[in-house]
Amino acid sequence: MILTERLEQYEKLMRLDKPIGILLLLWPTLWGMWFASAGHPAWLVVWIFMLGTVLMRSAGCVVNDYADREFDPHVARTKDRPLAAGRISGKEALLLAVVLSLLAFLLILPLNKLVMLLSVPALLLAASYPYTKRFLAIPQAYLGIAFGFGIPMAYAAVQGIVPGQAWMLLLANVFWAVAYDTEYAMVDKVDDLKIGIKTSAITFGRFDVFAVMLCYAMALGLLAWVGWQDQRGLAYFSGLVVAAGIALYHYGLIRGREPEKCFRAFLHNHWLGAAVFAGLMLDYIWHKVIL
Repeated sequence: MILTERLEQYEKLMRLDKPIGILLLLWPTLWGMWFASAGHPAWLVVWIFMLGTVLMRSAGCVVNDYADREFDPHVARTKDRPLAAGRISGKEALLLAVVLSLLAFLLILPLNKLVMLLSVPALLLAASYPYTKRFLAIPQAYLGIAFGFGIPMAYAAVQGIVPGQAWMLLLANVFWAVAYDTEYAMVDKVDDLKIGIKTSAITFGRFDVFAVMLCYAMALGLLAWVGWQDQRGLAYFSGLVVAAGIALYHYGLIRGREPEKCFRAFLHNHWLGAAVFAGLMLDYIWHKVIL
């Protein structure tokens, strides 16, 4: 395999050709950054977290495919992934994951000690999540913690502490992740039952659609509570209303449990995260203008 072909396989292994995961990881991190800084984050810190998000999501995808290399060949949607198809070796994948993680760590060196300390559980969460599908009934909740850990790290970077507000935002992200990743799991439910891994779509059974909508409601409710506690204004809550409308649109897609539509709902979730962030950012801008 020539170098350009190998790099192409690495790109697919890191899912750089599928940026949805980066966005689902990025939006909650930006929520935390804007709340923590009262809408005025240092742009160097923002760029560090944005680049770190790309690197850690890429590393997480590599570890995920390494962990699932025995399962993926038996799932229609994943059988052509580089590791599953044998185009990349397991040793190569692990080395790539280590390099990506080291680069992410180097990025946070200009930040404070607390951020560096929090990077340890962040790394452990990202590395261990793929294995939770063997024994957790709802591994999507664990994913929500891993995908939302940029929130307490953002508070640590901005404030030097991690207040209760950060953990409430993280909890909101857990519910959101269970919602969107259950939609994702509904796509592979038949294959997952055959190979014996656990997902929320299997655990929720015939109540899967209800559970997704309940998780959306819990996530948005917690975000509303945080906004109320932070004395946010009309723009922020308007963003939450738009996000709720997007969640209702997803209900229309997933209620028939058609795999293609469930996958479309999953992909569409980045707009929900974007709506929340847009409302938050505009609210701080408006607040600054009127003051």
